[in-house]
Amino acid sequence: MKYLAKYFCLLSAVLLLVSCVNGNVIPGDVEEDQEPEFSIRIPPGGNSWVVNDPEANEAVIFDSGIHNWTATDHVIRTWFKVTRAGELHVGLNAKAPTGVSVLKVTLGEETREITLENTDYEDVPVGIFEVETPGYYYVELAGKEKSSTYIADVNEVLLGGSATEDTVYYVKDDFYWGRRGPSVHLNYEMPASEDILWFYNEITVPEGEDILGSYFMANGFGQGYFGMQVNSETERRILFSVWSPYETDDPSSIPDDYKIILLDKGEDVYAGEFGNEGSGGQSYKKFMWKAGNTYRFLLKGEPSENNSTDFTAWFYAPETGKWQLMASFRRPYTSTYLSRLHSFLENFRTATGFKSRKGLYTNQWVRDTSGEWHELTRAKFTADATARKEARMDYSGGTERNGFFMKNCGFFSDNTPIDSYHTREAGGTPPAINWSELDGTD
Repeated sequence: MKYLAKYFCLLSAVLLLVSCVNGNVIPGDVEEDQEPEFSIRIPPGGNSWVVNDPEANEAVIFDSGIHNWTATDHVIRTWFKVTRAGELHVGLNAKAPTGVSVLKVTLGEETREITLENTDYEDVPVGIFEVETPGYYYVELAGKEKSSTYIADVNEVLLGGSATEDTVYYVKDDFYWGRRGPSVHLNYEMPASEDILWFYNEITVPEGEDILGSYFMANGFGQGYFGMQVNSETERRILFSVWSPYETDDPSSIPDDYKIILLDKGEDVYAGEFGNEGSGGQSYKKFMWKAGNTYRFLLKGEPSENNSTDFTAWFYAPETGKWQLMASFRRPYTSTYLSRLHSFLENFRTATGFKSRKGLYTNQWVRDTSGEWHELTRAKFTADATARKEARMDYSGGTERNGFFMKNCGFFSDNTPIDSYHTREAGGTPPAINWSELDGTD
């Protein structure tokens, strides 16, 4: 018997050695005494995307979780950011609608398979993984087998372990804004004590960064904004809008004397009203601008009659080689020159919030009422509430080559401190503008 006892002791030691490497559990091998423990419960509604079929997001990803999941070729990823290395315990609060489903669950280079037979929601362990560096990661789900129409319902992605003992970033609420991702801004430092009549800026979107849903806004001012968008696979726009001084998201509720007045518009430019994020006058021109090309934006703002201000915007494309009038709007109850000049980058489509995009903003100049040009070389980098409350940490901005850049979305791990200042190299040469192209404006 003593020889048998020694045999079992030796066998137990070998099994223990096989199950451990330098004190770390081999990823995915969960012993009974190594059951994953979960302290973080991530809602898919604000953190998950069907990455290989963005159009399926609205049908599969809901505020309440992953539902109506029928296609085994759909790949669903849930993102989060950890701030320390270590063990990462992974699980799902999930159920199989009916029958049995087999899921493939991937983190990093490791894939595990789990079988769901429970028809009520339960915490289902997936495995223990090793995170070597802090940063953004995703848990990827794919259906391998199903015995009914639906693959699985997932309420939460579960995390635990030493890698989660410090801060873990993910979207906890306001899922719509979380899925859009953080918006970022450059607020330009203005010359002191000058009435600014003109604002000039240039944008180049690098190839591959013109992601669907992007708005590369060039000439922002205290009462509106002017830039270019990617609206669909077949449509892009140049957009210029001015807010009404009457604060509402419903343009139909604006009193007549507070409405934005259209004074003029360019060829093939649509002009009307907008709502939902404030209300006012909007103009846009459908134009298939191209990544890699540099586009020029020119804005004029000056006081007008009866305590109003006229704002006029022009756009220059290298494809046409001339300035094109967008629109001229009159804003009532306002008497001002241009103020609070800025640029921003935002994503307005939730389905593409997992894709990064980047814009280069260069050669900023303003011209005062005496005709003197001033170069804008210093800007403050800021971000919206989604970034400030640390729901999304994938934002950056600063200087690149002789200009500024902004980048957002895509779950990249490095970010730029909000409210930091950045200075670009001065070019020294004001923009050469043929003023006669602007309908006689000087």
